[in-house]
Amino acid sequence: MKVVFFCGGLGTRLREYTETLPKSLVPIGEQPILWHLMQYYAHYGHNEFILCLGYKGDLIKQFFINQIATAQHPVNSSVEDNTLHLINEDGSDWHITFVDTGPEANIGERLRMIRPYLVADEVFMANYSDGLSDLPLNEYVAHFTQQDKIASFACVRPNSSFHTVELSQEGLVQDIRPAHQSEFWINGGFFIFKTGIFDYLHEGEELVEEPFKRLIDAQQLVAYPHQGFWACMDTLKDKISFDQWVEQQEKRWRVWLN
Repeated sequence: MKVVFFCGGLGTRLREYTETLPKSLVPIGEQPILWHLMQYYAHYGHNEFILCLGYKGDLIKQFFINQIATAQHPVNSSVEDNTLHLINEDGSDWHITFVDTGPEANIGERLRMIRPYLVADEVFMANYSDGLSDLPLNEYVAHFTQQDKIASFACVRPNSSFHTVELSQEGLVQDIRPAHQSEFWINGGFFIFKTGIFDYLHEGEELVEEPFKRLIDAQQLVAYPHQGFWACMDTLKDKISFDQWVEQQEKRWRVWLN
C-alpha cells in the first residue's frame, strides 16, 4: 500500500530548526523525523512513498539522493526523474516519489495534487509527517478493511501539559485533569483512505474540515482508537523529548527494534 507524506508546511512553531530546514528533516537522534516514519511503515511492509514537497522541499529530495543514495548506497540505488529506488543496508527497499506541491498549499490541496500517482490504487495511507506512534498498523488496516468505509484516522489521547476542565452551568469546576487523562480523543494524523476520498475533497479545502464533515454525513468516516504511545513534534520542547527517548534507548515508536 502506498503511503503519502505531507511534507510541505512551514513548521513555524519549531522555528529554531525550520528557519533552515523543512520540518520533516528536523532530526531525532541521527535521523530526520520523516525517516523514522518511513522506517515505521516499511517495518509493516509498506515501502512505496509519495512525498508532497513544499517549503524547502529540495532539501528533502537532496537528503535522500545525496546523503543516503550517493554516500551510503552508491550501487544499489537509482534515481530517475522524481523517483528514487533505495535499497537499505538491512535489505529493505524503498520506492520514493517526490512531488512538488508548492509552499502555500494546504493539506487538502496537496492531496488533490498527487491524485495522478494513485490511479492504480484502491486504498492508500497518508500521514502529516510530524508525529510518531507505536500504532499497531496491521490491526489498524484490518479494522479499516472490516469497516469498509472511505476514510479512517487513528485517534489518540492528547499529549499535552494542559489540563481539561469540566464546568457546571454556574461555572463551578466539576473536574480538572491532565489532558492525556481526559475522556476525549484527537486526530493522530495516521490516515487510511479509499480513492473515493477525492469525491469528497473539493478544490481549495483543508482535508479534515469540509471533506470530513461530508464523510460524516455520509457515514463514511471511522476512527481507530489507539491507547499506546503517540507524540507530535510541534515545538523545541517536543524535539528535546524525542531526542531524550532515543538517547535513553527507549523503543517507544521504534517498532522495528528488537
